[in-house]
Amino acid sequence: MNLKLKTGVLLHITSLPGKWGMGELGQDARRFGEFLAESGQNLWQILPTGPIGYGFSPYSSSSAFAGNPLLISFDELIEEGLLSEECLSSFPTFDANEIDFPAVIDARMSVLNGVCERFVSTQPFLAFCEKEASWLDEYALFASIREANDDRPWTEWQKPLRDRDFQALEDFSETHASEIRRHKILQFLFSNHWKKMKDFFQTLEIQIVGDIPIFVAGDSVDVWANRDLFFLNTDGKPSVVAGVPPDYFSETGQRWGNPLYNWPEHKKTNYAWWTERMRRIFEMVDVVRIDHFRAFEDYWEIPAEEPTAMKGRWVKGPNLEFFQTLEENLRAIPMCGTNFCLADQVIAEDLGEITKEVEKLCLDCKFPGMDVLHFRFGETEMKTLGYQPEGSIGNRVVYTGTHDNNTSKAWLKSLPTEETDRIRRYLNLKKNPTVRDLCELTLRSPAKWAILPMQDILGLGASARMNTPGTTKGNWRWRFSCEQITPKLKQWLSEITKERSC
Repeated sequence: MNLKLKTGVLLHITSLPGKWGMGELGQDARRFGEFLAESGQNLWQILPTGPIGYGFSPYSSSSAFAGNPLLISFDELIEEGLLSEECLSSFPTFDANEIDFPAVIDARMSVLNGVCERFVSTQPFLAFCEKEASWLDEYALFASIREANDDRPWTEWQKPLRDRDFQALEDFSETHASEIRRHKILQFLFSNHWKKMKDFFQTLEIQIVGDIPIFVAGDSVDVWANRDLFFLNTDGKPSVVAGVPPDYFSETGQRWGNPLYNWPEHKKTNYAWWTERMRRIFEMVDVVRIDHFRAFEDYWEIPAEEPTAMKGRWVKGPNLEFFQTLEENLRAIPMCGTNFCLADQVIAEDLGEITKEVEKLCLDCKFPGMDVLHFRFGETEMKTLGYQPEGSIGNRVVYTGTHDNNTSKAWLKSLPTEETDRIRRYLNLKKNPTVRDLCELTLRSPAKWAILPMQDILGLGASARMNTPGTTKGNWRWRFSCEQITPKLKQWLSEITKERSC
């Protein structure tokens, strides 16, 4: 991967400040971009941007292609004349530092549905519907049927709709045309606001680093509309599910429950579904991190009836041939072009127990992997000859922590004395290490890219943690406020960033 020495910040869009209950794709995103530029950053890394699913997780979406309507900017809608400030006069006041998802979703969707009711079709809207028809038609239909079924999973719908009986889908489409149109309008608005935001970041010369989970949710249009591409029973429920065996995060492993890909069927189509998925993501972002990358080499298959991830088996994935085919397919798309190179646009999330075969796949693809400081100060690691916790020169991306880690302040506080001493000795400190010490070590890394979570830049504790793996409550809620970005903070970040580039 041809990576220039760069630095950036990890922050999901929902965590941005603003007065409408959660972060969105408007003026506060642009202000955050200005903060990044003023402090010398080149990258903004976000989490997945699809419609949120179970537990309000961005990693459990109802579509691998659609955007999250909750991110549509109210401020942009006002500017575009699609929303009046009067319509927002009774909008509730929410906590500025935490998202109350049920209440915020109700309030925001009430406003957005009103916008859709007043929306008059335009040529740009019709052109968008035609251009994105390959996924948009199915998504709008799926979302409308799901609403009509009180948001129950598609496996619980009446059999004709569940099993995609042609006449049943035709009849539903006729009787629910306005609802289907509403979902298309929301995707059109999301796409417009996303493009405005991305264009602004391009003027700042800041790249957006996106994120896609390798697996999709079982209750998604992707599975409902492509059942032959997954291992499913006749009722649509998965026969085997995804997860990982016992690890650092959980003694019983993590049973994610996602259906697993039927890779031989994907290969028969020349990986058409994956090609379209990657086309869509590269239309939105400059670089993409692929979550749980190792599953392309081998993945943990759990029988669907197992309650935990302890019982399972490793199964081989599509490996290098998949990425070679994908790159060839993308080069045939005008948007990507004949010089398109996946190695320039993919980060492989290669954390956890990684085999030599996974390492070889990364090397063969020339994808940079990830180093996370929280995992690199253990006694075993520190005894390795020539070992550097902050990473070595090469094709790597180094972080203090990720969205799945506790904040660095909370992590330092939780460490046993001997590990704290190891960090202190390595950093040649007289006092115990601080969050800023870890941030500065990350930016001193000889790795090509260094990225800091916003929580660590702000020096926040456990209450600002984004996600605790294996749990479904209390995650994804954190937000920061504009007042937290002080001139001193900006100066410190700018100074340590300049030191990295010297």
